[in-house]
Amino acid sequence: MEWVSAPKENKCWEREALGALPKEQLIELVMALQERVAELERRLGMNSQNSSRPPSSDLPGTERAKPPATGRRPGGQPGHPGQFRKMVPIERVDKLVPLKPLQCRHCGAPLTGEDPSPRRHQVVELPPIRPRVTEYQQHKLRCRCCGQTTVGEWPAGLDYGAFGERLRSLVALCTGVCHLSRRRTAFLLESLFHVPISVGAISRSEQFVSAAIAEPVEQCQQYVQSQPVVHVDETGWPIKYHSGWLWTAATSLATVFQIHSGRGQKEARLLLGQFEGILESDRWGAYNAFPLMLRQVCWAHLKRDFQAMAERGSVAGQIGSNLLELTQQMFQGWHRVRDQTLSREQFQSQMLSVSRQLEKLFDQGAHCGHAKTQRTCRRLLKIRPALWTFVHTEGVEPTNNAAERAIRPAVLWRKSCFGSQGPPGCRFVERMLTVTATLGLQRRNVVEYLALACHAALHNHAAPSLLPLALSPAGT
Repeated sequence: MEWVSAPKENKCWEREALGALPKEQLIELVMALQERVAELERRLGMNSQNSSRPPSSDLPGTERAKPPATGRRPGGQPGHPGQFRKMVPIERVDKLVPLKPLQCRHCGAPLTGEDPSPRRHQVVELPPIRPRVTEYQQHKLRCRCCGQTTVGEWPAGLDYGAFGERLRSLVALCTGVCHLSRRRTAFLLESLFHVPISVGAISRSEQFVSAAIAEPVEQCQQYVQSQPVVHVDETGWPIKYHSGWLWTAATSLATVFQIHSGRGQKEARLLLGQFEGILESDRWGAYNAFPLMLRQVCWAHLKRDFQAMAERGSVAGQIGSNLLELTQQMFQGWHRVRDQTLSREQFQSQMLSVSRQLEKLFDQGAHCGHAKTQRTCRRLLKIRPALWTFVHTEGVEPTNNAAERAIRPAVLWRKSCFGSQGPPGCRFVERMLTVTATLGLQRRNVVEYLALACHAALHNHAAPSLLPLALSPAGT
């Protein structure tokens, strides 16, 4: 391809225009261009290691931080108990095939008897699946005495739809948990279960399940708002071609989700209500509505900020490198506390020195001459109390990983569905994510729970609680 250069007269005009500028203006222009180039290079070098970008956004070839070499081979280490498939109890075996030898392999004599402990091997197979169809025939009969007609009554709890509670639960599982599109769900149901179903019927099944679990999800949110420690996070969730945000609040036994059109303090309050515990989050401004003394800022996010500083070079780069080194010391000590190889009192003593050095580096960074580093360090100095809550308070983690792990499935769902088309779709997403995440924390079966909730809705009963039995209202 031939390079097309600018006309010679234009170049001459530019040289003359630049030559007419005073020396001071030329120096300012060069400095401004250098800053612009540095900013563009910084943006070009951003990845999941030095910013809040997710790992999925990294370009091919991006180097990842590697853990220090330990000299051990991958896989289970010596002394680690092996993982084996558990045998199905003998009373649940559908077919038993005894393999008995008929004669001795040495002398050929016939063999009889039983081996009290035979070697067992089980093969699991799926049978051909056919749907169970129940037809209700409502008869209208005429009385021979008075001549009036009487119609047979439908049984209590009969759904006038074409699909039962377990099938609707399976539809919700496919679209709301496995993140299949509605057309893929229809293909799966017809191919595997021989159930032809339309896309519209799938949407109606989603809304039925959504209504059935509305009350347990509301109870779950009230439970989360009353907990002493809550992890929160948010991510984008488009609502009919407009911007929206999916919020999550995670605890050890329950996690709730909400979709709002905004990302501010109002939405944070809608999620958390009158929450008075300790809030674990990143440094997003919406969380400034909560007292600093009752917050814990995520150190995983801070570590990425320090990595970005270290890559800037000069004084800011040295400050970033020192911050990274101290952060690594902090995490090493915390991991020992978590593994119970270091007492909390010893950890608190160690952190006195580490925190002083870190805050001293923040003060240096606030006056280092690099605009972005100065801005980051000044903001960290303002939220100083929220950096060390985990050191003194039991049950508080230094990172917000619990909320980020909870919201990750929603991010994958968003990539395939591109958001929701309206309020009913938003409610289905919120409730299904809440049910899936909460039951996953408690190791409960999602399909069984959804089937029970649908059954309760058909019979006008209270839906089963998402909370453990000891915590659920009236033991439901």
